[in-house]
Amino acid sequence: MRAALYRRTGGPEVIEVAERPEPTPGPGEVVVKVAVSGVNPTDWKTRRGAAPGQPPPFPEQVPNQDGAGTVVAVGEGVDPSRRGQRVWIWEAAWQRAGGTAQELVALPGDHAVPLPEGASFDLGASVGIPALTAHRCLTVAESGPELLAPGALEGRLVLVAGGAGAVGHAAIELARWAGATVVTTVSSERKATLAAAAGAHHVVNYRQGDTAAAIRALAPDGVDLIVEVAPAVNAALDQAVLRQGGSVAAYANDSDVMSLQVRPAMVINARFQFVLVYTEPRQAKDQALRSVQTALAAGALRVGETAGLPLLHFPLDNIGNAHRAVEEGSVGKVLVDVARA
Repeated sequence: MRAALYRRTGGPEVIEVAERPEPTPGPGEVVVKVAVSGVNPTDWKTRRGAAPGQPPPFPEQVPNQDGAGTVVAVGEGVDPSRRGQRVWIWEAAWQRAGGTAQELVALPGDHAVPLPEGASFDLGASVGIPALTAHRCLTVAESGPELLAPGALEGRLVLVAGGAGAVGHAAIELARWAGATVVTTVSSERKATLAAAAGAHHVVNYRQGDTAAAIRALAPDGVDLIVEVAPAVNAALDQAVLRQGGSVAAYANDSDVMSLQVRPAMVINARFQFVLVYTEPRQAKDQALRSVQTALAAGALRVGETAGLPLLHFPLDNIGNAHRAVEEGSVGKVLVDVARA
């Protein structure tokens, strides 16, 4: 079978496409024939390595955490009826050598989730880490909820920083589906159009005027929860618009250092929560999987230009450019078409 892999860390040029043996499922595992592989920031950051010259986690690393395809084999302890099941894949390459950028991938059965009828492989490959991250961000506030469902965020005002990104897009859709009023910040008119298409009630271009004043005009008492992509850059803004007892959930590291005004944060009993889906408690992952699966079945999660998340497709042979696109901040979801044409 064909697989993309790298044997050393570095830029996109370290990825090559080679022939590898077909995997066999171990106990509790399934083998999925991958149709589409999704690229996330984690994928290129792992490929780059934490420091120059650092070796990859395995002698041969197949990248990409997310994907979608069809179960073609099952291991001991897995229901045989899963063969032929369409699935979406999450966290395939976390502490494993086999990501989704290959024609066949073996992974634990619970990391291949049934894809609801009507949901495309493109949608399935776009959900994974972005949606699970968004769910965690939307459920870490002191007053919950632990699970998202219609009405779960009723009466809450949620601010999504960077509403045109993959996580921001998922956060807008999930928050709106759960009943929240959603405000989002973006940096351009095109991104504003995409965020509105995703379902944001209010869109603020932070390059135009006083962002804090614009948000406060929409939320005079402040926002309940902030889904934050740039905690260091936006620390002062977040404190300026957070309401009493509000929470900030930061899921990306725009800098190793952030500065907070301690006393103002204490006065409003603010909560700052940092989120990395890979290391969050298993219970939180299970809750996110349940909610995301329900949202998928309800049609609440969507992809494509008209849904606010353009799709950028690359063939497997061009996976290096797919990684480069994500690394350079392309607008939309980058997907790798793995199945042979």
